Amino acid sequence: MRRIAFINEKGGTGKTTLAVNTAAWLARARGLKVLLVDLDTQGHAGKSLGLDVRALPRNVFHLLTDDAVRLEDVLQPSSLEGLSVLPAYKQMADFPLQVAGEARRAHRLAERLAPAEALGFDVLVFDAPPSLGLTTRNILVASTEVVVPVALTYFALDGCAEVADTVRQVAEAEGCPGLRITKVVPTLSRRTALATAIHERLAAYFPDTLATTPLGYNVKVDEAQSHGQTIWEYAPRSTGARTLAAIAAEIFDGAPAPQRIRKSKAPRVA
Repeated sequence: MRRIAFINEKGGTGKTTLAVNTAAWLARARGLKVLLVDLDTQGHAGKSLGLDVRALPRNVFHLLTDDAVRLEDVLQPSSLEGLSVLPAYKQMADFPLQVAGEARRAHRLAERLAPAEALGFDVLVFDAPPSLGLTTRNILVASTEVVVPVALTYFALDGCAEVADTVRQVAEAEGCPGLRITKVVPTLSRRTALATAIHERLAAYFPDTLATTPLGYNVKVDEAQSHGQTIWEYAPRSTGARTLAAIAAEIFDGAPAPQRIRKSKAPRVA
């Protein structure tokens, strides 16, 4: 069972868009049974698939903090065959406090998701909150592959370097030797000198893992989310659909390369 986490400490990088549509593509194009796990207090992954996350009696928080709640009790179906959602909402803000006293607090998510493989899931896709706290640490322990969406903006390189350092530290501290960044996806791509310069720096800094397909702004993708649909339900022939399909295929099919990340700070764009 592959376990792919979409992580960036900064918001507005297209992380949820990539996580949701990659999960949907795997179910739709590959016929896989996929579980999309939302760990963000905003609940945007569930909302993007048409769920009223505010009205649900239980969500991922209850699974993580109450041993009487089973994974099957929290799973929500989506409109796409093969794609299920483990939704989140504001209660997730209390999760770090709830487990702060536990010795294996960073392993809570992995342990509670252990039944997923027995339930027939082929892939877990995690949508992380925009922070590098205990919730994200849990996601890293529960994952084996990390995808980092990086907006082509001035501070993107610093944030990306911090994610890379966190992945390395968690792998060492929590006994996860296989944990690695397998893809860095440029987002908010546009034809400006600054975006081009940042893209070139990313290519130099992540020579083995930078995705060849960047994600630019596409109005159809935004419209699809506002309708609670994936891009393939809303506008399957749009440029956004083709771009997201190419990125999803690269994430899933690209041969994971050994991580080669310098430990020094990311280079700045002059």
